[in-house]
Amino acid sequence: MKLWLKYVSILIKSQLQYRTSFIFICVGQFFIPFTVFISVYFLFDRFSSVKDYTFYEVALCYSVIHFGFSISECFARGFDMFSGLIRDAGFDRLMLRPRNLILQVTGSSFELNRIGRFLQSAIVMAIALFGLDLTWTPVKILLLFCMVLSSSLVFSGIFILTSTLCFWTVQSIEVVNIFTDGGRELSQFPLDIYKREFALFFTFIIPLGMTNYIPLMYILDRVPQLSILYVLAPLYGAAFIVPCVFIWYCGVRRYKSTGS
Repeated sequence: MKLWLKYVSILIKSQLQYRTSFIFICVGQFFIPFTVFISVYFLFDRFSSVKDYTFYEVALCYSVIHFGFSISECFARGFDMFSGLIRDAGFDRLMLRPRNLILQVTGSSFELNRIGRFLQSAIVMAIALFGLDLTWTPVKILLLFCMVLSSSLVFSGIFILTSTLCFWTVQSIEVVNIFTDGGRELSQFPLDIYKREFALFFTFIIPLGMTNYIPLMYILDRVPQLSILYVLAPLYGAAFIVPCVFIWYCGVRRYKSTGS
């Protein structure tokens, strides 16, 4: 942990050397996803509800998934940019160091400017919580926190799986953005508004539904209060990162240098 914090402190200092650029990127990271939220607002202004969900219910679902994505982009950016380490033989140097590879890859890139997206998600969540008439309990408060943490772990797992392909393809494959950017856009709405096949895939295979949709039903009082499986759903989502890390290490064992 001490080494990782050292990596992060160096990266933050380097990014803050160009403060004007840093500020503009933060502003862009705030407004780009915010325009998506505005489109959601206009959708509800025109149709009043999507299926039987209100604007504030969807806003809460939206904020959770964007919270998780922003955290993952910040801390797991090294895996998202992993193809660069493969192309310039940077990963070869990491393998020579007597330190954990995952720690080194996550420490190779830290995007502090994602704080703009993080703040945007916080504002949307505040709007949703203010507009919803819910009875909050300690279980619901803890569950909301676990939803955000679990969604960040799922997206981190997807980034790790994406980086695994680079061991064979060198370049990252754009089609995997279906599961990162596409998964984020898809799961910002409750999954039961989509066809059953999509909902099942993004619930049990790519468990984004386990991180926001299923526990959200408990928070919104749409299931029996004793439905413990709805409360435990984020644990399934968080566990998704375990096989992702295992597959990544399988790729490491079969890695051959690009010779750069």
